[in-house]
Amino acid sequence: MSIAPDYLLIGHATADLTPNGRLLGGTVSYAARVVKSFGLTTGILTSAAAGEPLLADLTPYADQIVVLPASDTSTFENIYEPTGRVQYLRGVAAKITVDDIPVSWLDAPLVHLAPLTDEVDPNIAHRFSNATVMLTLQGWLRRWDADGRVRFKRWFDPAVLESIQIVVFSEEDIAESPELESEFASAVRHLFVTRAEKGGTYYHNGQPTNYTTPQVELVHPTGAGDVFAAGLLCGLHIFNNDVSAAVNLAAHLAATSVTRFGLDSAPTAAEVTQAIAEVRGEHR
Repeated sequence: MSIAPDYLLIGHATADLTPNGRLLGGTVSYAARVVKSFGLTTGILTSAAAGEPLLADLTPYADQIVVLPASDTSTFENIYEPTGRVQYLRGVAAKITVDDIPVSWLDAPLVHLAPLTDEVDPNIAHRFSNATVMLTLQGWLRRWDADGRVRFKRWFDPAVLESIQIVVFSEEDIAESPELESEFASAVRHLFVTRAEKGGTYYHNGQPTNYTTPQVELVHPTGAGDVFAAGLLCGLHIFNNDVSAAVNLAAHLAATSVTRFGLDSAPTAAEVTQAIAEVRGEHR
């Protein structure tokens, strides 16, 4: 009989089509590495094609994993044009519903809803009444055309947000609907809007406070938001809900992540230990 993990991740692990080949990606893939570096146990509820070889790169970071069978793995392709990035969805795995959650996992204290292809049923948020539930929003803001081109989709549901304590998204995620920032700020207790090298804004019950991030040389930004979010939730856990300390820690880990490429941007256990010690020294 399985037991509840410390940190539960729900969302699609993805295949990313890159010049270096087909690589594992997705919020759950980055976040799982972060959680492992904090020494917490991880449960992952995801979906992928049967026999998906990329999952071999995910399972070492999951103490427990449930993979819902699908005809395809969710697969993204990014094409960079003079006007910016165009993103295509080349395959989509199965939806994740309330009934897919192992019963023992409902007692997980930290729950991270990590949709990427609108795959996570929003009603899942209501099933974790004793947990701290965090949503990284981007996957509920996506739709796609018949050719797979990803477009913006507006999402805001106060009834669902009542069961979510923390929401994290980047200013780029809502660029086509910037008023969502104030709407979410009024609907959730803790909202974090990340702004890349500018840091971000933390809203507590609608009241904003800006935070900074260490300035580093950018190598690759992909995954930084996922590292920030997972570092934030883990940080809140180890710092007894001291938001200032947790944000400081998460911003530090995210800044370090952009100096490396791909999943290797996630922090090591040694880096997490050092960052925690530094933050504790600053917050005495």
